[in-house]
Amino acid sequence: MARTTINPALLAVGLAFAASSAVIAADEPPVLTGASTSMLADTCDGCHGTSGASDGPAIPTIAGLSEEYFVEVMQGFASGEVPSTIMGRIAKGYSEGEIKQMAKHFGAKPFVMAKQDFDAGQVKKGAKLHDKYCEKCHADGGTSAEDDAGVLAGQWTPYLNWTLADYRAGDREMTKKMKKKVEQMLSKEGDAGIQALLSYYASQQ
Repeated sequence: MARTTINPALLAVGLAFAASSAVIAADEPPVLTGASTSMLADTCDGCHGTSGASDGPAIPTIAGLSEEYFVEVMQGFASGEVPSTIMGRIAKGYSEGEIKQMAKHFGAKPFVMAKQDFDAGQVKKGAKLHDKYCEKCHADGGTSAEDDAGVLAGQWTPYLNWTLADYRAGDREMTKKMKKKVEQMLSKEGDAGIQALLSYYASQQ
């Protein structure tokens, strides 16, 4: 499986969204329609690929993510809870309504699994580790886009590896459940367990 070092700046640029000129009501988030939604989506597509399906490898696919997860990450960029180089500044320019509209737009698109290399010898082990440590939140073998969990199966491996590195370094906060499972897995499997998981997710094409 190819090993690629993630460039945080590239990822942040890839996640950038252009600001909209929609008028925002004080007590009600706007619902963008027609050209406004298309304008925002087309800007994202420039880096994330047609309809949010990334050509990778460092830029994640955003099509097919749950609306809840999309909103959570964008709000995390804006607050600084999710590390970034420029995305934090970009996200602050969006209203709550605009973020929700973008989440709805991309959430309705199909998630396209990446065609990428992986270590075939690690897939079986990775599947077992997923079932033991990850399946409860990332259901259906990591393909589920329900609630606030990101899609793992078929997502670009370098992006997943970079994001997990942020969690492990404490730059991004894990939920209590995730922290417990990650620590348990690492204590028994170490970095080899991470590589097996990544091979399993990459094998789903």
